[in-house]
Amino acid sequence: MTAGLESGKFSPNDLLGTYPYLDIGGFQFWDHNRAGFGTIGFREAMAYSSNTFFGQVGQRVGERTLAEWSRKFGFGAASGIELSSEEEKGTVPDPEWKLKVLKEPWYAGNTINMSIGQGDTQASPLQVSVMSAVVANGGFMVRPHLNLDDASAQQWRRSLNMKPSTVASLQQSMRAVFEIGTAAGLSTLPVAIAGKSGTAEDGDRPNHAWFTLYAPYEKPEIVVTAFGENAGGGGSSIAGPLAVQTLEAYLRLRNRLPPA
Repeated sequence: MTAGLESGKFSPNDLLGTYPYLDIGGFQFWDHNRAGFGTIGFREAMAYSSNTFFGQVGQRVGERTLAEWSRKFGFGAASGIELSSEEEKGTVPDPEWKLKVLKEPWYAGNTINMSIGQGDTQASPLQVSVMSAVVANGGFMVRPHLNLDDASAQQWRRSLNMKPSTVASLQQSMRAVFEIGTAAGLSTLPVAIAGKSGTAEDGDRPNHAWFTLYAPYEKPEIVVTAFGENAGGGGSSIAGPLAVQTLEAYLRLRNRLPPA
């Protein structure tokens, strides 16, 4: 979504038709509901998690712009946390990477997969949390750290220089996930939450379940990312409740909720 809006090839109010699948080079890339969602915009596409919507965005902006923004959000690199010896950098695939590692050329289907976080894309829960924090804090990449110190918060963050309209659209779209989308049934706490569900393929093994959220929506304090390795079902059904339960525990510690 950021790649599309920042490229100038899309505006926040653009609409696209969605379909049961996209046929690319003889391969079918399906929407998860096997039907599509009609003609929708970015907010609805994020809320419903439409593969065919974002696949079209990825096609138009291209794999290099997708890779550029993936790296700006912290994918494919160590986060800088004080556990660097334990941290994996993950993978941001591009044509050069694929030719070097897999000895294969880049295909249009690779771009579709990359646009929805499938294929050869790899990321850690920490990287996903850093990405979510960019949206929550208004467009700043924060270097995660464990050690408390007196340094100004400015030393731990840098702006990604996104357009204000892009940041606002991202925030509204992640909020819509809880308002009308895949996590509508998880809005059980007395705070507004923004987030995103995810389901990641793992070859012949069961899918991974992802969910990332931040709250309170109006003045964010916390990001929670839950990951269910080979858990099977979708992110909202398996990882979503775990993330919301973690947020609930945080709110109780902060005395925002009565003791359980």
